[in-house]
Amino acid sequence: MFAFPEPDRKPNQQDVLRLACEPLDVVRIAFIGLGKRGKESINHYMYINNVQIVAVCDVNPSNLSFVADKLRQHGLPAAREYDQPDDWKTVCALPDVDLVYICTHWQLHAPIAVYAMQMGKHVAVEVPAALSVEDCWALVDTAEITRRHCFMLENCCYDKFELTILNMAQQNVLGEIFHCEGAYIHDLRWLDFVQKPDYLNSWSMLGNPYPTHGFGPLCQLLNIHRGDKLDMLVSMSGNQFNHPAAEGGMVKKECCTLGNVNTSLVKTHKGKTVVLQHDISSPRPYSRNYLVCGTKGFADKRIEPGIAFGENPSCYLSKGELNIMLKQYEHPFYKEQGEVAQKVGAHGGMDFIMDYRLVYCLRKGLPLDVDVYDAAEWSCIVELSAKSVELGSTPVKIPDFTRGAWERLTGLSFAQ
Repeated sequence: MFAFPEPDRKPNQQDVLRLACEPLDVVRIAFIGLGKRGKESINHYMYINNVQIVAVCDVNPSNLSFVADKLRQHGLPAAREYDQPDDWKTVCALPDVDLVYICTHWQLHAPIAVYAMQMGKHVAVEVPAALSVEDCWALVDTAEITRRHCFMLENCCYDKFELTILNMAQQNVLGEIFHCEGAYIHDLRWLDFVQKPDYLNSWSMLGNPYPTHGFGPLCQLLNIHRGDKLDMLVSMSGNQFNHPAAEGGMVKKECCTLGNVNTSLVKTHKGKTVVLQHDISSPRPYSRNYLVCGTKGFADKRIEPGIAFGENPSCYLSKGELNIMLKQYEHPFYKEQGEVAQKVGAHGGMDFIMDYRLVYCLRKGLPLDVDVYDAAEWSCIVELSAKSVELGSTPVKIPDFTRGAWERLTGLSFAQ
């Protein structure tokens, strides 16, 4: 089995499991990167109390103007603006910043997050948090040394259905979870990979370049580094084919060459299994292929939400029964903020719930829902899947980023 080297923990360096930091009356935020996702996030913070956007950084002046207009419309103080390629270093060092919110292109996620923590800031970083195992370790080691939070902005962990199923699992309604499946299936040919090589470079990696949307919620269900740990991975990619580029529902003559489908199999220390898939260049409808198998029940959101119990595996609850159960086990986050999330947040409200929870925990001085080990475990699949494919689908060892501390916790819990 192939294994990447695992660095030793430095003297006096301790894990940050359930890390709690000093509470913040007002969370002062600097945004670095204001593309589509950054702008959506700025909008969420117009509706969250006790925050202040003190600085924004982007090389595109129109993105800075967008934020200035948004703050003005909501009667909020203007933020300081930075527009040079290396200004992110200046922003990370600002003394009046508590949280650096990173929405840049992928290659800068880990470098900015590491530097910001070294400057004493908490960080929230878009997915994937890192593109290599080495950078995953850098995030972990820096968080442990600086005792700062590193929160990966995995919005799918806050999807209403996924949170409901997590709530059911934590109440033992589904029994012991022993197998899960997840994916990122999204026809992105409309991005026009031929004309935009920067997109092609990001998405055309050998393995699974974007694993966290499908993988994150499943790792939470399986209590990864909270009583179990990831053990090994095997990955396989299909041949590369020329795919016509899509625009506005129409197929153009130009083609992009991408791996057709990547499928990875993951096994945990306790023998639980996960199937993880990636496909962005075929006409398949969007899906995260969310599937959960427990000893008492089964949950499925591949085509539409479904839950099954009993000896007959095809015996899904009727729509009426399903709605009753989903309401009964609705997660407290949605009971508290669901109405606002629907009005404000993108992707059905899960983005707003994520940002609301981040601020809530920082203000209360509580452990975050997603920690630096989650960020590393979910993101390391990028390089691990590529390495397995490169070696002919050889098994690859998944690092234990907690260095043995995973047994200390007994399940995922959300601080209140």
